[in-house]
Amino acid sequence: QVQLVESGGGLVQAGGSLRLSCAASGLAFSTYVMAWFRQAPGKEREFVAAIRWSAPVYAASVKDRFTISRDNGKNAVFLEMNSLKPEDTALYYCAAELSTLLNTRVASYDYWGQGTQVTVSS
Repeated sequence: QVQLVESGGGLVQAGGSLRLSCAASGLAFSTYVMAWFRQAPGKEREFVAAIRWSAPVYAASVKDRFTISRDNGKNAVFLEMNSLKPEDTALYYCAAELSTLLNTRVASYDYWGQGTQVTVSS
């Protein structure tokens, strides 16, 4: 049974930083593309970042502010978020896909966590 469990969300002021973590179990972690998505109230879920081995992919809205990384020894993926803005407020989801491509579509991903809330105040 695959489980993805996110943590690290919270309330932060604009300009601040947060580090999200996602602990994975029940899958051959190193073979999966791992990604972060987010969903703000009333909006569709959107791609944030994805990583497999190297050269991660980022959404334009977070590039140069967010950094995705993974630790295959710990079956974990992380999202370091800096220079946070109120528009980054959303429920952040960890997702996994067995693929050789870094997909940005929600429908491409096989497994999802329950999400961790990030709220950025102005």
